[in-house]
Amino acid sequence: MTLKKATLIVHDKQYTGEAQNITFMFNPTEISFTRTVNWERNSGNRSTSLLPKVNFSSVSPYELTLSNLMFDTYESGDSVMSKYIDNIKQGVSARAAAPSRPPVYIFSWDKSYFHCVMSRLSYKLTMFLPNGTPVRAIVDITLQEVDPANLPGSSAFSKNAVRQANPALG
Repeated sequence: MTLKKATLIVHDKQYTGEAQNITFMFNPTEISFTRTVNWERNSGNRSTSLLPKVNFSSVSPYELTLSNLMFDTYESGDSVMSKYIDNIKQGVSARAAAPSRPPVYIFSWDKSYFHCVMSRLSYKLTMFLPNGTPVRAIVDITLQEVDPANLPGSSAFSKNAVRQANPALG
């Protein structure tokens, strides 16, 4: 069986040359999914148990969290910041040019994919060369689901981006 690397594919054509696809150095060992159901409470109406009556409001999009992703450049001696982290930070950075929002991604791993935006990024630098160059980072990324039917750009671009990063999807 061939190893398939998990990838965040930049969906937006407008980000060409800025935010690049993110191929994970090591595949995630754990992915957690979270979804919240939103309920409206009516503070005036109480049930016999004295709890407020609730009405369904909406469901929030799924959030997918990738934890403890390791990026390591020790052998090459390159800065892990410039080689990996600076590009990952584009996912939570606003731009001066339009669109000012961070990019939309497609999380792809083998035949699975998930249209998303980065909603949270946290990283820590855990190894340094004697000269202070950071060479290892541990990253946590939270991705929020977006509706593929309401993405900027065409759906054809979305399908082509997935196929280019993952030819097995044909």
